[in-house]
Amino acid sequence: MQPEMVRKNHMDVEWHEYTDANGQNTPVINASITEKASIIGRVGIMFLSCGTGAWRVRSSMNALAEAMGITCTADIGLMSIEYTCFDGENGFTQSLCLTNTGVNTSKLNRLEHFIRNFETEGKNMSGEELHSYLDEIERIHGLYSPAALGLAAAIACCGFTFLLGGGPVEMFCAFIGAGLGNFLRCKLTKHHFTLFLGIVTSVSLACFVYAGLLKLGEILFGISIQHEAGYICAMLFIIPGFPFITSGIDLAKLDMRSGMERLTYALIIVLVATMSAWIMAMLLHLQPVDFIKIHMSAAMWILTRLIASFFGVFGFSIMFNSPVRLACSTAVLGAIANTLRLELVDLATLPPAVAAFIGALTAGLLASLLKNKVGYPRISVTVPSIVIMVPGLYLYRGFYNLGIMSLSLSASWFAAALLIIAALPLGLIFARILTDKAFRYCT
Repeated sequence: MQPEMVRKNHMDVEWHEYTDANGQNTPVINASITEKASIIGRVGIMFLSCGTGAWRVRSSMNALAEAMGITCTADIGLMSIEYTCFDGENGFTQSLCLTNTGVNTSKLNRLEHFIRNFETEGKNMSGEELHSYLDEIERIHGLYSPAALGLAAAIACCGFTFLLGGGPVEMFCAFIGAGLGNFLRCKLTKHHFTLFLGIVTSVSLACFVYAGLLKLGEILFGISIQHEAGYICAMLFIIPGFPFITSGIDLAKLDMRSGMERLTYALIIVLVATMSAWIMAMLLHLQPVDFIKIHMSAAMWILTRLIASFFGVFGFSIMFNSPVRLACSTAVLGAIANTLRLELVDLATLPPAVAAFIGALTAGLLASLLKNKVGYPRISVTVPSIVIMVPGLYLYRGFYNLGIMSLSLSASWFAAALLIIAALPLGLIFARILTDKAFRYCT
């Protein structure tokens, strides 16, 4: 019996059909408005598929339109673009949408180079040649296998665990749990399973593995059950740092549709993930208790936090499909910014939200210095470097206490999380305002 084929809900766009068969050697600047608009729209939707915000997508579409001598207006969301191109006589309007969203800094970098070189090289190519070139860029999926991405998540969550106060036991269990959880999520995503299924199964597996390892350690080595506090860390690979941060940047530029859609998307992931983890905690009899205290000197805390932040940011950067060289550069930047944030809380007793703002601002300023040297878009550096600052532990504890009807404690955790989440994009926005003249104006 033949397996039933799943019909696509989003039809493919045959981009090469927009080109003129009789003018395959005609430069695109001399082509029809339809052919020019197809290039602009395709580049825009490819940028959007990389996880970048509306401001960057629109800037890229505008750059192409100006080079081809036409005008473009675009309304951009999380998953779709509606745009119109016109040249004074004719117009072309189209609506494009994605089947799914994600983060791909490698593809983003290739697209940035395409835009940068279009004025000197691209506009003299034919529409057919340009679409063929974009075909090659579009074939860039992930640089890493699900196993490698599982290892990246394991490294990131292991570092995250230490930064939140966990010790070797919590770090080891979170390493294994997060690695297997993200491996499963990547396999499901690769086979185009729905977002909710990927979140629920991967978070459930991560919590189950953590609890199983802890129980095994308790039986074999007499490990204290209080180490259960780290089970939250095993699921932090699911925290949607990229859409959280880009939603704030879009809202700052008054791209309200994109900003609100990105924020809603991030909140959906948090809600489904925390609910799944809460249900698993009930089934496995886990509680988000406080970590066992670790005693070290201030100098040793700074050193170990630098190391843990480096590996945490490195892991998240790899999960965003960054090449190893870029991931290492981002990790250095993130280690400095995140350690500064933590020390401002511990040594200067600043409120966590204020420290988060200063940490994000520092990351943004350092990224401006690093951008020209690494040759990658600024967002590829800044967002991974501060994702480790997103308060996933606070969000989970807020939901857990909400579930057991401890409303005052739940409100306290949620309020602390919201302040930090608001502070992070604000820090990046002000760093961008200080260092990027084009970003300062609303034009």
